[in-house]
Amino acid sequence: MESILVSACLLGERLRYNGSDKHCNDPILKRWLQEGRVISVCPEVAGELSVPRPPAEIADGAGGMEVLKGAARVVDATGRDVSAQFRQGAGQALQLARSRRIRIAILKEGSPSCGTGYTYDGNFTRTKVPHPGVCAARLQETGV
Repeated sequence: MESILVSACLLGERLRYNGSDKHCNDPILKRWLQEGRVISVCPEVAGELSVPRPPAEIADGAGGMEVLKGAARVVDATGRDVSAQFRQGAGQALQLARSRRIRIAILKEGSPSCGTGYTYDGNFTRTKVPHPGVCAARLQETGV
């Protein structure tokens, strides 16, 4: 049976920047949990960021791929550059996916780590940009 990588916050783990979760009650996810197929990951915690922590966004409306290339930064609301932690967490998520031969990931939309369809523009105004987060970009480039 194939495993599926899932953002820990979607599983009810209180690991988001503000110590909350985004628990998902989708029946398919519930079935996968019952089948033992779900592998939980929080790239930000894997990158050694604390809970709680200041919210972070990818600066200048750039996407996660630009962060991975070193051409953009992830900055928290205090102005601290947390790009290295985001890259580290993305790398650990990729290692986990490779070690389990995972091809599918269900990730928290909008997150600077996990967003797949959008993230925010780096101004902390909740303005969406159509770029993936750092972990999502790392996984996507490898076929997950």
